[in-house]
Amino acid sequence: MKRDGHIHSPYCPHGSSDSFIQYVEKAISYRFTDITFTEHAPLPKNFVDPTPQQDSGMHPDHLIPYFEELQHLKKQYAQDIRIRIGLEVDYIIGFEQETRQFLDTYGHFLDDAILSVHFLQWQDTYTCIDFSPENFIDFSKKVGSVEQTYNLYYDTVLQSIKADLGPYKPKRIGHPSLIHKFQLAHGEKINDTMRIQEILAVMKQTGCELDLNSAGLSKQYCQESYPPLSFMAYCRAIELPYVFGSDAHTVDDLHQHYHVLYHHK
Repeated sequence: MKRDGHIHSPYCPHGSSDSFIQYVEKAISYRFTDITFTEHAPLPKNFVDPTPQQDSGMHPDHLIPYFEELQHLKKQYAQDIRIRIGLEVDYIIGFEQETRQFLDTYGHFLDDAILSVHFLQWQDTYTCIDFSPENFIDFSKKVGSVEQTYNLYYDTVLQSIKADLGPYKPKRIGHPSLIHKFQLAHGEKINDTMRIQEILAVMKQTGCELDLNSAGLSKQYCQESYPPLSFMAYCRAIELPYVFGSDAHTVDDLHQHYHVLYHHK
């Protein structure tokens, strides 16, 4: 089975207008047999998106059309490829109740889903940690250091794994080393091996899967997968299930670096 479990869509406000059919046809041509569209779920109503365009999540009005369009495509392409309906759900500290209510309401539409951390809370404000190198560096100064920012990220990911988000809580944890996205911009070498292994071990203990995410290999200041490929031996040793995800926001990025991750195995 060739599977890509992390794909965005024309419903992504910070993505592209590439159509579902373009993604599906490319997946079939690359002999993928199983794909999940994981559009960014709408953010909690009373959460203020800190990004300049406030475009981190899907508009709530687009949620049902997204599900309906994918239900149609599932049937249309059933002979050629398995299409799973999914969402990438943000874990935001302080908004667990709203997130659970959202999943209780819409979880029955989902075949698959990812739980990701993009927003970090510091004191009484939130920042989108993967928005820009400048934003990351400014935030690290507020927190105290780059290393403290890394630890804040990993602490938040651990909270997401342990959070009670109800029966529809996503079981796959998205890009758990996303905090590396700007590592070549800030230029500090942080030894976070123990923290990443801790997260992977807790994922295994709690029955989660890993989003083995190739997008970082295309990011100018990252140049590695999330998590880095050096952790794959550890994942195999603890028998942690993982699913390849290209995290594509355009058709061009679909299945990016699949051969790198799978030749490494």
